[in-house]
Amino acid sequence: MHSPRSTPVRLAAAAALLAAAGAGLAQIEGGDRGVAPIDSSGDFEVSGVTVDVAAKTPDAARLGGWRIAQRKAWTQLSGRLGAGGAGVSDGTLDQLVSAIVVEREQIGPTRYVARLGVLFDRGRVGSLLGIATGGAQSAPMLVIPVQYSGGVGQVFEARTEWQQAWARYRTGNSIVDYVRPAGTGADPLLLTAGQVSRPGRRWWRAIIDQYGASDILIPVVRLYRQYPGGPVVGAFEARWGPDNSYLGGFSLRVGSAAGLPQLLDAGVARVDQLYQSALRNGVLRADPTLSPPPSPTPTPTPTPTPGATLDAVIRSLPADGSTPAGAGIPVTVQFETPDAGAVASIEGSVRAIPGVRSATTTSLALGGVSLMRLTYDGDPAALVSALQRQGFQVSGSGQSLRIRRATPGVQPPVQPRLPDATPVE
Repeated sequence: MHSPRSTPVRLAAAAALLAAAGAGLAQIEGGDRGVAPIDSSGDFEVSGVTVDVAAKTPDAARLGGWRIAQRKAWTQLSGRLGAGGAGVSDGTLDQLVSAIVVEREQIGPTRYVARLGVLFDRGRVGSLLGIATGGAQSAPMLVIPVQYSGGVGQVFEARTEWQQAWARYRTGNSIVDYVRPAGTGADPLLLTAGQVSRPGRRWWRAIIDQYGASDILIPVVRLYRQYPGGPVVGAFEARWGPDNSYLGGFSLRVGSAAGLPQLLDAGVARVDQLYQSALRNGVLRADPTLSPPPSPTPTPTPTPTPGATLDAVIRSLPADGSTPAGAGIPVTVQFETPDAGAVASIEGSVRAIPGVRSATTTSLALGGVSLMRLTYDGDPAALVSALQRQGFQVSGSGQSLRIRRATPGVQPPVQPRLPDATPVE
């Protein structure tokens, strides 16, 4: 019979196990990780247009404010594009404007006061003004926005103001092709504040392939608060690549915590300018070490010369029966890869075998079985023996093998030796 005191202890232990299990699930199932980015269309945007309109009704005041915002925004946009602020009718503006963005508004019984943003359709504006609105963009760049606040670095471990600012930013007008994750699915596990300091190309290549990108951009902000609700200083850095290279930086300040979104929006725009400047100057470019390794060039099979005799072919082979120089047989090897360290360890052991000309992992599955393709100069049976001497257990035969590390204390099975053949007289 159990003592009465053991019951609370058992209940406490069960509760601890359930809490640990819940914490493990929370690492991948959290629903409050990030914000999906807005559309990245190439619409022209004019922001910060202020209006103050009076009318008989609130709806009429609001409609009149939007009309005035469209006119003001068109004057700014046409002047920016070199058209000299050409005026057009309200009906034409209705066709050119794709959206009105309300940044801040106050609606009264007869008055409308607001700060608005106006989006213009790029193609229609270009046709009206007779200018080319298209432009070349960079290779796709995966954005990993890192925020340090209170000494803690975060990306998608929790929803951050810096990631929300990047989600709000309209990237269609930038020459940098940003790939912005939303923070869902595997994003919190793959894209972390610690990952940006790891230069290993193999793991980075596996990550960017998941997002269809060619390189990595790491915009960083460090927030310093003087006191709760008081002034906030943001130190911004534009970093790039698996080596976390520094491209430029600056600092911005806002008078209160309520202005933090505006501070970060301004920071995103200036960081984007740094990336665009680096791209134009040839500094920001796709890292060639992140490209997949080239496929091995197959060795051409010599075509027999017409009229060659069997004796001539035999005489061309080495006298000791070894494989001719320059030849090699392709072998596919399956091997278990519990972590990234096991991949490098097994590849190094295989490459150390005499006769192995190349060994490359062609299919990586961490926590499962990966595939390696190697080229071996010699007989496949000799390769099996060499793998066993390296401490592997080998199964399969010919040009398809599977290897695993031998368990300590367990000897690999010894192949029975056949008796020597005795010639029959």
